[in-house]
Amino acid sequence: MSEKLPKKVNIIAWEPRYTLTAFIARQLMDIEAAKAVVEHTPLSPVAAAELRHKARVRSSHYSTQIEGNRLTLGEAKKVIENKPVRFHGRERDVSEVRNYWTALLRIEEWAVKEMELTEIMINRLHSIVMKGPHSKPSDYRDGQNVIRDSASGAMVYLPPQAHDVSGLMKAMVAWARKAERENLPVPLIAALVHYQFVTIHPYYDGNGRTARLLATFILHRGGYGLNGFFSLEEHHARDLETYYRLLATHPHHNYYEGRADADLTAWLTYFSKILAEVFAAAEKETKKYQKKKGLVEPAGLRKLDPRARVVLGLFAKQEIVTTNQVAKVLCLSERSARLLLNAWVSEALLVVANPSNRKRAYKLSVKYRQYFG
Repeated sequence: MSEKLPKKVNIIAWEPRYTLTAFIARQLMDIEAAKAVVEHTPLSPVAAAELRHKARVRSSHYSTQIEGNRLTLGEAKKVIENKPVRFHGRERDVSEVRNYWTALLRIEEWAVKEMELTEIMINRLHSIVMKGPHSKPSDYRDGQNVIRDSASGAMVYLPPQAHDVSGLMKAMVAWARKAERENLPVPLIAALVHYQFVTIHPYYDGNGRTARLLATFILHRGGYGLNGFFSLEEHHARDLETYYRLLATHPHHNYYEGRADADLTAWLTYFSKILAEVFAAAEKETKKYQKKKGLVEPAGLRKLDPRARVVLGLFAKQEIVTTNQVAKVLCLSERSARLLLNAWVSEALLVVANPSNRKRAYKLSVKYRQYFG
């Protein structure tokens, strides 16, 4: 298939075109208002862990469902919680959900560490999405990747040629870092990176999942993580037709025939509206949990990183956890889980339950056990 080559393709710099309308500005104000309420609504550690877990499960399910994953929400929850279930013929679906869960934990961890958005980070993220936590960083595609309608086979989108991908990715990353320095509202940066990443389509597969994770990473890193209580993916999945239609932004299917310079106001309108709705839902859920669960989250828990919070959530239902349980819930090898657990013991988060037992088990230290009663 021959492709029409562009006369001019600016891959040195990317400057997205959009208008900051009054409607978008109102959505940004609503986002800020909901963010302030959630951040200042104290919750018990049990309630916070439950809210966070539910949101991550929904994100892992709905983002993979968008791409055709056949597991139900309940089945995805069982996979994530390592329940003894088998899904014959759907092993790939199971792997996709587990990998997305792992990637979510990883981007939250990176955000806490204030890791910069780089091409290397993006390649690492994509490799987790596609192959799991122990895979090497992905390479960009080296050929064309035509997007077709699954039913009719008609061409939906022809992404930029492979030889332009690296330059376009460099330009996108450079723009995002520049936008952050210039204090562009974080939700707008997340929206525009989401759009441009999907438009470049730098890999043969996994572009949509990676784009949604990148948007979430940017939100978390920029202070809009909302304690992990939201699932943006769920809201995209509720109206896929609108999501895909507004990502297209231009009627021509060829990247070089309009999409490279498309006006992105409509996409920003959609994204800001969805994010405002997501944050409002998180605000409502947080208030409900505060009334239902009572106790507030102590300052000592707020500083814990995302992986520690996940493990802490296990203690809401049991008194002792094993290395194997931690390895499974964090999608780590047992060796990596042991190293992490040993670090938490040295930090007085955990204590060894039975030092004489070769298969060590752990319980909360006195300091942290008090938070669970």
